[in-house]
Amino acid sequence: MFWADKIAKNIIDSRKYTPYWVDDMKTPSGRIHVGSLRGVLIHELVWRALKNAGKEATFTYVFDDHDPMDELPIYLEEEKWSKYLGQPLYTVPSPDGKAENYAKYFADEFTEVFNKLGCRPKILWTSELYKKGMMNDLIKVCLDKTELIRKIYEELYKKKMVSDWYPFQVVCPKCGKESTTRVNNWDGENVSFVCKIDAVVWTKGCGFYGSVSPFSGDGKFAGKLSWKIEWPVKWQVIGITIEGAGKDHMSAGGSHDVAKLICERVLKSAVPYQIAYEFFLIGGKKMSSSKGLGSSAKEVSEIIPPYLGRFLFTRTDYREAIEFDPMGTMAIPDLFDEYDRCWQAYNTGSDENLSSIFEYSQIDDIPGKNPTLFLPRFRDIANFAQLPNVDLWQKLQQIKGTELTEFEDDIIRERLTFAFIWLSKYAPDEYRYQISIKSIEEINLTSKQWEFLNVLSDIWANVKDPEELQSKIFQLAKAKDMNHKEAFNTLYTVLLDKPHGPRAGWLLKKFPSEVVIKRLTLNRHQKVRKQARTVNTISRPDLFTIDKEVKSKYPSVSIGIAIIKGVNIKKSDPLLEKAKEEFLKSLENLTTEEIGKYPQLISYRKLYREMGIDWHSRRPSPEALLRRVILKKGLYSINTCVDAYNLVVMKHRVSVGAFDLECVRFPTVLRYADEGDEILLLGDKEPTKYTSKEIAYYDKVGGYNIDFNYRDAQRTMVTEKTKNIWINVDGVYDISPELVEKSLRESIEIIVKYCGGEVEFEGVVR
Repeated sequence: MFWADKIAKNIIDSRKYTPYWVDDMKTPSGRIHVGSLRGVLIHELVWRALKNAGKEATFTYVFDDHDPMDELPIYLEEEKWSKYLGQPLYTVPSPDGKAENYAKYFADEFTEVFNKLGCRPKILWTSELYKKGMMNDLIKVCLDKTELIRKIYEELYKKKMVSDWYPFQVVCPKCGKESTTRVNNWDGENVSFVCKIDAVVWTKGCGFYGSVSPFSGDGKFAGKLSWKIEWPVKWQVIGITIEGAGKDHMSAGGSHDVAKLICERVLKSAVPYQIAYEFFLIGGKKMSSSKGLGSSAKEVSEIIPPYLGRFLFTRTDYREAIEFDPMGTMAIPDLFDEYDRCWQAYNTGSDENLSSIFEYSQIDDIPGKNPTLFLPRFRDIANFAQLPNVDLWQKLQQIKGTELTEFEDDIIRERLTFAFIWLSKYAPDEYRYQISIKSIEEINLTSKQWEFLNVLSDIWANVKDPEELQSKIFQLAKAKDMNHKEAFNTLYTVLLDKPHGPRAGWLLKKFPSEVVIKRLTLNRHQKVRKQARTVNTISRPDLFTIDKEVKSKYPSVSIGIAIIKGVNIKKSDPLLEKAKEEFLKSLENLTTEEIGKYPQLISYRKLYREMGIDWHSRRPSPEALLRRVILKKGLYSINTCVDAYNLVVMKHRVSVGAFDLECVRFPTVLRYADEGDEILLLGDKEPTKYTSKEIAYYDKVGGYNIDFNYRDAQRTMVTEKTKNIWINVDGVYDISPELVEKSLRESIEIIVKYCGGEVEFEGVVR
């Protein structure tokens, strides 16, 4: 029997949980992650199972929009939003300036996602329960029985509670904050409170104190019960009889144990049927909305079809963890395969449980059974769609053995859409096509082949229609006396470092035109480089060397070094701020997809993979800066030195690091870290351990950065007190010594422009 049917049967057989009212709750404190969908789907499936069993049932979803903003999501600017910390979420402005408030903005986004997955509960807002006075009677009960509630806490947590603790927080009438208030007395009508300045570490109270009524009503919100007490109060006020929660809440001594005892001893009410479910994990880690860990529900809903999103949660028993990491894995093709297995079981009646999973995964109507239905594998569609001169429909019809039906044709079209999304952003690198980063010296082509590519670059620049481009390539190959196989092999060798690839029209859509043209004219760039001035290659072993082991493994590594003395670093400079604003405007249309195609960032990512580092969690510094701009987080404002060279980092997509010369103990070296070495990174309170695969800059004291260009150490950071600067610029793979030197030179120029100083020397070590 399917797990939701088992739960429904247990509920019905118990005869204790009527009327059947299923509910789930969430605080919309930020962009809601995909893991929160598990609670919605579990409750919806139980509600649906009750309905299938012929029972009348209600399904609601409560947004706790009255909870305080107690943490800023990483995608909101601290300077703009920190002033709202401590206030009820529904009183905070919407991030887009359009929604009614902050809570409504994120709640509506989440609601849209779970509606799309076929979950359509009635939405309730906790602030409205308070404002309509629905909570007042039980607020009084809880305040009257505060001593009993204290004993419950002491019993569960084995810790004596202070005698003036009360289970209520008022909204300060002076500063509007909720997190900072502490109630210390209740006289039967009013509570006495103080808005403590140091109540929490993340915001300040105003110091106001007084006496107010704890009762809300007539649209007014006076304050809220402590959430472990509020939870069972909401059960009774709403009429909830069935509600589950993650296993952390349901563990011994957890919040559900508190709520249960509040029901039994304080409210004298029944405890709803409990469903303790496991976590949803990405990369083995639980989701966190505020810390940005994991994908948002909205993001995941856009990369797979709704029924597959629903299936993701339906297929797994609620007592088992769900591990789903779409980035750089085969998770999505595997999910399609599992769905198809359940669909075939439904069509053939071969497995009752798999058949039920398929039925419960449907958004609306369940399709009729069709034992002869052909289900084209998602991974086959992704594969064939990338191959040149392959008719996808013809190939799939060949696999089926008979003509495709209209329904099967629709399936292919839908899966093709999601295959392109998967290939462009989520497929493993070895599975999808990426622009090659090989230099001309590593590519073995004849002058005739280069001539073909050079002419093709002009065609590529002027043709926008994929089919027309395909036709032009055939015509050009004929004009250059090349057979079609040789022509396309030449194209794919230079672009993708593979002998084959997708139709050229697909490449036209996938990669920016300027990136393709640069590869097609690589021989022209090489000639220009040979005519250009020689890179200022230097040897300064007294200051810096590249370790032999690193140089052997990565012969393309080149490092720019320089010393600037006598700088005057300030917190900010009006002219620099203006330059930053102008630069930001130039990036207004940049997308995360585009930056993933820059050869420089591909180079850093490749190095990270070889060091065993997941570049999704540790972004190379140029990529991290550009992503901040794209995600509208704004640029960091550190000081005039760091802010200045960061503009060069983003311009050339090459990492630059500046360090306080007096804090660096020379000589320095770029080498592999020793296993277990530690570094205290900028902004951290605890040190980070290196692994022996990671490349880092070391001085006599130890590492002063990690992962080549990810982050730097606190001990060598540049501050407004710094007078002399040591600079490193990082090059590898497609980041040539010429580009390293250019980035170094421009970094020096912009630092001197805004910070002054004299350049003692500069050059590139290879």
